[in-house]
Amino acid sequence: MNKKVTIIGAGNVGATVAEVTARKNIVDEVVLIDIKPNFAEGKALDIWESSHINYFDTKVKGYTDDYSKTADSDVVVITSGVPRKPGMSRDDLIGINAKIMKDVSQKAYEYSPNAKFIIVANPLDVMTYTAYLATGLPRTKVFGMAGVLDTARFEAFIAEALNVSPKDVNAMLLGGHGDTMVPLPRLTSVSGIPLPELMDAETIHKLVERTKKGGGEIVKLLGTSAWYAPGAAAAEMVEAVILNSHRVFPVCVMLDGEYGQHNVALGVPVKLGYNGIEEIIDLKLQEDEMKLMEISANHVKSVMKVLDDLKLF
Repeated sequence: MNKKVTIIGAGNVGATVAEVTARKNIVDEVVLIDIKPNFAEGKALDIWESSHINYFDTKVKGYTDDYSKTADSDVVVITSGVPRKPGMSRDDLIGINAKIMKDVSQKAYEYSPNAKFIIVANPLDVMTYTAYLATGLPRTKVFGMAGVLDTARFEAFIAEALNVSPKDVNAMLLGGHGDTMVPLPRLTSVSGIPLPELMDAETIHKLVERTKKGGGEIVKLLGTSAWYAPGAAAAEMVEAVILNSHRVFPVCVMLDGEYGQHNVALGVPVKLGYNGIEEIIDLKLQEDEMKLMEISANHVKSVMKVLDDLKLF
């Protein structure tokens, strides 16, 4: 049985998801879709021309707004959206990107009703909520990427600070994507050694704060959003689903009682397999951690209310 992955949005992040997924050689076909004429076609051709050099067989194809070519995808990754521009309010950004998300997710669902949807577009939490509403799929089939990226950044900063391999660092974060994320240093380790055993509280706090502002740090340096790490993070989730590997990742999912939260899209640890989210892991948090989780949830709910007020559904 052929395996197929569709990436909607052929910009920097989408193209990186396509390239990393193709190099993993885990699917037969990667399809790139973009509204800009010939853009996805060009990106796909460029990636495919690297197939011999990078030693993969995955076919990579691009199409301009032709969703029929996405039919029967196992996974759909959505990166579509516009960045926030000067003078644009948060509400303006949500309004524009929610309309885009509703449109593309419904088109993709029409041709791939059995697909698992991985949302990468920002603002991540509310865009996950939008796709969940637009497709009508169960929450186990529509989830957001942010936690995998945030933990990767935290792990990279820890590895640098300790001068150890990033491969040996395992971090855990919860909550929303951005300043209200909830890193859990006590559940973060280096080869099984708890992080507080290896560095002092002040150093941990600095790394946590840097992680919260990780995206902003890239924007200040480049003048645009990151794409290598976000693209690789989404591709890692694609791999977990396609290979049915039961990986445990923090991802954004609609909660229904877990962590005392209802009807909010929030980052929590889950087990990922071919059917999507197989299990939501409800950690026993300490009192201070639960307070931070509540703050994060309330922030995300305020953003989700903006979408509800738009009455798109």
